[in-house]
Amino acid sequence: MSNTAELHGFPVGFFAEEMTRAFLAFIEASHTVDIASPDGGKVMYDTHSDPRTPGGEYADDLISLGFVHHQKFGALLEDTIALGTVSVADYDAVWVAGGGGPLLTFKDSPVLHQLIAQFYEAGKVTALICHGSSILLWARLSDGQLLADGKRWTGFTDEEEQAVNESFGMTLNDYTIESEAAKNPNTSFRHRGLNEPFAIRDGNLITGQQQYSSGITAQLVLEALEELD
Repeated sequence: MSNTAELHGFPVGFFAEEMTRAFLAFIEASHTVDIASPDGGKVMYDTHSDPRTPGGEYADDLISLGFVHHQKFGALLEDTIALGTVSVADYDAVWVAGGGGPLLTFKDSPVLHQLIAQFYEAGKVTALICHGSSILLWARLSDGQLLADGKRWTGFTDEEEQAVNESFGMTLNDYTIESEAAKNPNTSFRHRGLNEPFAIRDGNLITGQQQYSSGITAQLVLEALEELD
């Protein structure tokens, strides 16, 4: 997930449910899960998605609340693995969460772009959700081709960006995934309506539209992992 960044004067990180819902699904299926970030070290829930935020919209997110207070799992957020030390050979899949941080921290992270491309080219399950799918705007395969070329995928939509902007009373991001994807004639960005759960599997590339898609996206990952066994 993203390291912490600053957006319009306040800190942003990753969307809580987009990591914790998948984490729970994976460990319940007896998988071992590590948590990593481009720079390593401490990461944070976006305040917007943090169930501990007074009066917040996600106070009922018991999975994220339980995760952050869990003695073992909560501690993982204090010292994430730096991506530069990750070996693709050690894993069967990668999952990238979205949130407020990715559009700020993922664009200029070549180590992240390369790692995601390596996972995909190695035939490993490569899953990206919400703003996490922004990586597909930049990640290139070893032959220089964009990973997104010829792929069907999804992510946070312009309609959803506008709804968030209206909620905050400002334009939060300088660019959007859907608009940038439209500039690539070789890719197919697909989506459903505002906040409607939606996920796509295109081979070993799996993407989810937004936080409400966390569960169905994680299920696609588990199905893909079963095929690898």
